[in-house]
Amino acid sequence: MNKNLTRRSFVASATAAAGMALAACGGSNAAPEASGDALTPITFCLDYTPNTNHTGIYVAQEQGFFAEEGLDVTIVQPAEDTAEAMLGTGQAQFGISYQDYIANSYAGGNTGLVAVAAVIQHNTSGIMSPKELGVTSAKGMEGLRYATWEMPVEQATVKQVVEKDGGDFSKVQLVPYTVDDEISGFKADLFDTVWVYEGWAVQNAIVQGYEANYFSFISIDDVFDYYTPVIAANTAFCEENPEVVKAFLRAAKKGYEFAIADPDAAADILCTAVPELDPALVKQSSSFLAGEYQSDAASWGLIEADRWSAFFQWLNDNNLVETPLDVNAGWTMDYLEA
Repeated sequence: MNKNLTRRSFVASATAAAGMALAACGGSNAAPEASGDALTPITFCLDYTPNTNHTGIYVAQEQGFFAEEGLDVTIVQPAEDTAEAMLGTGQAQFGISYQDYIANSYAGGNTGLVAVAAVIQHNTSGIMSPKELGVTSAKGMEGLRYATWEMPVEQATVKQVVEKDGGDFSKVQLVPYTVDDEISGFKADLFDTVWVYEGWAVQNAIVQGYEANYFSFISIDDVFDYYTPVIAANTAFCEENPEVVKAFLRAAKKGYEFAIADPDAAADILCTAVPELDPALVKQSSSFLAGEYQSDAASWGLIEADRWSAFFQWLNDNNLVETPLDVNAGWTMDYLEA
């Protein structure tokens, strides 16, 4: 497993996980049957390999929070597609997704999933670069090489922040992104700037003692304060089993609240469950994310209508989706209890 995951790895490289075993689960939207006092089996699909975005789920499992709610949760990784396909077909009842990927699913006709909780309250992604280049805002990307994934939404995002910062996007050199370890890429002089998640890549730079600069997209334009990642659920499953969905979210919320209160202990739980992870990076990342899971929200998991719809409207306005989106679709707070 690659320990230096990137957004591309998280959401665009599902084929890398093709050889991983996937727990058997059916395509029914009904709650899996449990007899007597038996726990109700639930399948939870990750977006990629385990990382600190998933800590609260592993904590809820290890601490018995799911069992207390009458649930037996199996955590799986996507084998031949991302979590959206499994959620949309009911092969998994819950999973990790992103607002922009839910947008793509809805625009493509897959409305079988819905966001039910925000894993991290604000978008913690942005641009990282070697410190010696002095790139402290988007305009500074002019004349430098940006490691692109060649995705329309990605390039439109970078274009907007560069231009809003007073820069000229045409002066940014786009080079193919071909590695998963940003620090190695910098050291090999493959690129100068790259889109990263602060909670992983920036913390990895700290752990490695590599001096880097970073600026967030939301420091330049609020429209990019969308929800990434989220817990999503199968839409029909939610409608048919509302109490099960509420129970799952109660347990998950406890898991993330544990990770907020004691990030070191939560990191230990994740590393025990997934021993191939780098403990130093997991602890560093967990410490950072403890302040980001809930951030300034009244409680963990809340999704705000205005922020959700603003990003969907931006996708519509920039013709970045196959068909126009209902800007109020794709999420619900009906199952998350305060």
